[in-house]
Amino acid sequence: MTPLSIAISPCPNDSFIFGTWVLGLTPAPGGRDCRFFWHDVQELNQGAFAGAWDVIKVSAATALRLGDTHTILPCGGAFGLEHGPKLVTRKDFSGTPRTIAVPGLDTTAACVLRAALGREFTQVPMIFHAIVDAVRAGDVDAGLLIHETALVYERYDLALRLDLGHWWRKRTNALPFPLGCIVARNELGADLHAGIADSIHASILFARTRQDSVMPFIAALARELDAATLEQHIAAYVNEFSLAMGPDGQAALNTLQTLRDLS
Repeated sequence: MTPLSIAISPCPNDSFIFGTWVLGLTPAPGGRDCRFFWHDVQELNQGAFAGAWDVIKVSAATALRLGDTHTILPCGGAFGLEHGPKLVTRKDFSGTPRTIAVPGLDTTAACVLRAALGREFTQVPMIFHAIVDAVRAGDVDAGLLIHETALVYERYDLALRLDLGHWWRKRTNALPFPLGCIVARNELGADLHAGIADSIHASILFARTRQDSVMPFIAALARELDAATLEQHIAAYVNEFSLAMGPDGQAALNTLQTLRDLS
């Protein structure tokens, strides 16, 4: 039987969610062989459009475009409750940012930023961990930070211009912020989809009870290495909506769909 290919990002919430599965501490669906791959979020989005892997963590905005080929699984996603992507500039920057580094044109962050600003600006796509340096060097007016770097922008002497998490909560009456979803190819079938969801669910629950078993794995893949930042990131994006998206999670995706159509 062909191994199941699973592609996720190296960010701490994905590493936490899938960590015990990757490490063989929780079972794969039906005992099936699995192969894991790690890529930047925009590479994952593009790979999903190309049908590169069986199961993929993608931006929620991309997941909404994949209905003909993929199914959104009910667990494993990243929904922010308090935090979200952050638009930052140098502290000495004044005026309106015209060139903004974004972590990929297909990301939820870029989609919501376009809706939130409601004006024309030049998007400069780049890998997420290059954005801080681009802003500090003056290569762009501003940068849109995601993953753990968004939690520690002050460490890089940057100024917050817009917190998309705050904007989303006010705009949606405090719905969870759907940043990423797990999608599976439709041709895998409903039974295997359910088995994959069960494996993700089990992996999260095991990691919650034995966090020590996955923290070295998480730290090995993360961009920010201090334990406090990693734990803050996990607490921000691994929550009850990671275990079960539920009606509020679906309502959040429906709202994102409306914003995506407008942006």
